Amino acid sequence: MLPTLRRLLADPNLALTLRGDIDPAALDAPVEWVHSSDLVDPTPFLSADQVLLTTGTQFNVTTDADFLAYVQRLRHHGITALGFGTEVIRHGTPDALLAACQLLGLPLFEVPYRTPFIAVARVAGDLVAEDRFARATWALRAQRAIALAALRPDGLSATLAELSNQLGHWVALFDASGTLDRVFPAATFAAAPDTLRTVQQESRRLLARGQRSSSTVDVGGETLTLQTLGGHDHLRGVLALGGPRALDQASTEVVTSVIALAGLALEQNNALDRAQGLLRSGLMHTLLGGDQKLVDQISRQMWGALPEAPVLVAVVDAPALRRDAITEYLELRVEDSPGQLFFARQEDTVVLCLDRSAHGILSDLCALFQVHAGLSEPTEYRQLPRALNQGQQALARSRESAPGVTAFADVAQQGVLALLARTDAREVGLATLAPVLSYDLSHGTELLATLRVWLQSNGHFGATADQLGVHRHTVRTRIQQAEHLLARDLGSFPARADVWAALLATDSAA
Repeated sequence: MLPTLRRLLADPNLALTLRGDIDPAALDAPVEWVHSSDLVDPTPFLSADQVLLTTGTQFNVTTDADFLAYVQRLRHHGITALGFGTEVIRHGTPDALLAACQLLGLPLFEVPYRTPFIAVARVAGDLVAEDRFARATWALRAQRAIALAALRPDGLSATLAELSNQLGHWVALFDASGTLDRVFPAATFAAAPDTLRTVQQESRRLLARGQRSSSTVDVGGETLTLQTLGGHDHLRGVLALGGPRALDQASTEVVTSVIALAGLALEQNNALDRAQGLLRSGLMHTLLGGDQKLVDQISRQMWGALPEAPVLVAVVDAPALRRDAITEYLELRVEDSPGQLFFARQEDTVVLCLDRSAHGILSDLCALFQVHAGLSEPTEYRQLPRALNQGQQALARSRESAPGVTAFADVAQQGVLALLARTDAREVGLATLAPVLSYDLSHGTELLATLRVWLQSNGHFGATADQLGVHRHTVRTRIQQAEHLLARDLGSFPARADVWAALLATDSAA
């Protein structure tokens, strides 16, 4: 951190005198450097957080408005304070200059004749150098403490806890899905749910970009710093920290070293996850083969017991760019909910065996990653292949709408004939109905519409006539004409079912 104006004014060798009433907080403003100038507008040669010294030669002929404009320029430029050298050009500080500084809140101090400006600049420079040396020394000690923490059994947690202790900031780790994994101190977000929500949203925004990035956000008086972890296109999570002040260079160096350690730890964990993923896939294949006992024995040793039957089988789309993140998310859910979930990759999908009470895991997964999923009916493990087929059929239906979960039970409720509109039966249906469609088009008749209503009315001529607003003999004539064109006896159930299926396949019954 830079030295403050308070420290500069406190040096007894400089004998600087603060003039006027000033907000005590202004004395804690940082001092980057001390510069001297007697220009009317010195701001092009200054930077923020500097102290300006002047002897006042530019104030020979100056009105109150000129003094106010001069101080406004300094204030707008971010100057920390103004020092006026007395007894050089004039005795004491001009009253109008003091009044302008008081009005705009710019600290003003007097530099006595016996104190050269270079002495003030030298003291400020020594303070800056002293502070930088102290921060560099602190950074070395902090990095050493963090390196020792990384050697503990739970190296990642110990590292983050030590970083929090060294910075005086809270430190949080979010996983690849943007879900809070751990935070130090542990109770950080208990009284600050809004901060957690903001950090989580920002973490997910960075992860959604799919590349290494960072951001800084100001929330509720805190400066939040976020940095993704992992390599390009293989992000493993986000490191977030916050506190009442922004990080200086020394703190940033310490955080950078922790990012490297955390990234390495997560990569190692990911390598282990890949190995476990291969084991999961093999176990799922074994489970589909009917050996539930062997799979349950291995699962208990690795992750916990399999969900108790009857289970729900879900098939979830897993796009290549999000596959690792989806897998990591499910691994965390297995840890959080033992005995509720077993999963494994299968080509471009992930197959889940869920306890019936764990349906929320699937809904949350689809909402978080914006993917489609199909869900089977409850099933015993011996019927797992059939349930997997149900999940795959439900997934195919789910892809026709927005991301989310489609249950096979909902698909089955629509009936077998509803599937015709989603197969290659459309061309067959069009060929079946072609004679009637062609006749209606060339003669301006409504044979097909009449046929549809007649079939919906179970072949009742009177009900069809009432619905169409025509005479029953007109309906009978139209149906006979349709029979002739279709070359089918519509008095038989197979012929009626065939025509109805053709209407469904061509969407003509909708």
